[in-house]
Amino acid sequence: MNKKQLLKLGVPADCVPDAIKCAQIASRAKAADSPKKMIPKVAANPEVYIAHELYGDLAGALIEYAKHDVPLTEIDYQSWGADFDSNSIQQIRNACRLPVSRAAALMPDAHSGYGLPIGGVLGCENAIIPYGVGVDIACRMKMTITDLDVKKLHANDPAQCLELDSALEKGTLFGTGKKFKRPNHHAVLDEDWTVTAITREMRDRAVGQLGTSGSGNHFVEWGVVTLPQDDLGIEAGRYVALLSHSGSRGPGAMTCKRYTDIARSMAASKIKDDPQLRHLCWLDMDTQEGQEYWLAMNLMGRFASANHEVIHRRVTQLAGAESLTTIENHHNFAWKEEHDGQTLYVHRKGATPAALGDMGVIPGNMADSCFVVRGKGHPGSLDSASHGAGRRMSRTQAKQRFNWREWREHLKQKNVRLLAGGLDEVPGAYKNIHDVMAAQTDLVEVVAEFMPRIVMMCGDGSRPED
Repeated sequence: MNKKQLLKLGVPADCVPDAIKCAQIASRAKAADSPKKMIPKVAANPEVYIAHELYGDLAGALIEYAKHDVPLTEIDYQSWGADFDSNSIQQIRNACRLPVSRAAALMPDAHSGYGLPIGGVLGCENAIIPYGVGVDIACRMKMTITDLDVKKLHANDPAQCLELDSALEKGTLFGTGKKFKRPNHHAVLDEDWTVTAITREMRDRAVGQLGTSGSGNHFVEWGVVTLPQDDLGIEAGRYVALLSHSGSRGPGAMTCKRYTDIARSMAASKIKDDPQLRHLCWLDMDTQEGQEYWLAMNLMGRFASANHEVIHRRVTQLAGAESLTTIENHHNFAWKEEHDGQTLYVHRKGATPAALGDMGVIPGNMADSCFVVRGKGHPGSLDSASHGAGRRMSRTQAKQRFNWREWREHLKQKNVRLLAGGLDEVPGAYKNIHDVMAAQTDLVEVVAEFMPRIVMMCGDGSRPED
């Protein structure tokens, strides 16, 4: 019997392989009742045939399928801000249709991504979506407020900044796949990387990439942070701070790919074959695969944190700076949390944790303000806030639209020196960070404001200094 015949007999597409196998066994056994007669009976009442010698496996597959064949209904979500592209709206609505979805929110920096939009928050019951976490698992922000004299960043005397330039240029590496010839060390490398097959495979890559910064919107920069009142364990004032943005590099990306493939292989056809839902396949946390991803994701979180620790250690040492305090937070992660009496796996894809008292850093762009914030714990946002300004346009659109002539002058007026970077990351490619912050005053309070002065990113072949 073929797939078309079996579908007509009432067998779901996901159970067709089991039906074919049972039909072949029954034919070889020369059973009294033909598969054409028996299979519709099994499909209609699988519980009756669970112990059947020939059709028990099909009955079991049908029962298991029925457990996951939950109707798709759309839950509500809350949003902050209004500057959203249509793809972002569609993506959060797609996520709200999943049978495992229980709560959702859209942050004011939202723009389209894979699966969940960037800036999307989704609470799932007993399930994690690898693409809901994202490719760069546990991507994060870290700020080190230092004891350096603010005069070091005097815009009219670049000579004073040469030591700071050199610290950025030598303290980390930018670019896809870049790794150190002489690896850095951190205790995270001494952990058990054999917890899953993919983490075991990725450990050697992690060794070389520890302390690197990648590409895209990742950066390391010096700037001036203004603290209006005594807070963060230091006195009010203006300080030189080091700010970085990067994540779990190649190991995180490969972990996402591996478990996305697994999630798709286990998903029902109506999910994996639907072009709007196929990036939202999930892992049931009662399965071995779900528990493996949980272990791998958390290891990637510790690796990403170690990555920043190494970057900040190297750069501050090269600059002759001492740390006064640090603020660190991550996104692209799933947290197991309690919300409205439910235990949920809360995905924050490009969204900052903002429970009451949570500290975080929300950047703008290479030339505009970044904010140190404290969470207010808004239940409608699932204790979340934006993770940045959010893109206004794609990287391709930015490269086609902009040129360095206009942006060199803009950076000069802002007293920002760009050591390296791409046209796809110029300020015009992003939403206005002040508008984004104004849209989430009920999610976070601003503690301090940081202004970038010396910025290092991954170049794209264009030459901002020309």
